[in-house]
Amino acid sequence: MKRSLLSAVLIFAISLIFTSCRDNKKADSAEEVFERTENAIDDAAKATEGALEQAGKTLDDAVDASNEAIKATGDAIENAGEAVNKKVDEIRKD
Repeated sequence: MKRSLLSAVLIFAISLIFTSCRDNKKADSAEEVFERTENAIDDAAKATEGALEQAGKTLDDAVDASNEAIKATGDAIENAGEAVNKKVDEIRKD
């Protein structure tokens, strides 16, 4: 996922650069195009880094919440089993 996101951002950045070159109808030197591309890649990398970090934190939070839910479900099942056992014992005593 990380590679595909970075690839998409890179393609988007390069297409913006070449589109802007056509719009201006100026023939930029290869060095200028390379510099713009490099800057766009750097900007895209910074933007995706933050997004990926946030996605990682969100996934960690989701895993923690799932683990807590699993534990709570297990506790509820255990409590229900104990309640059933108590009821069975009461019925046997009668």
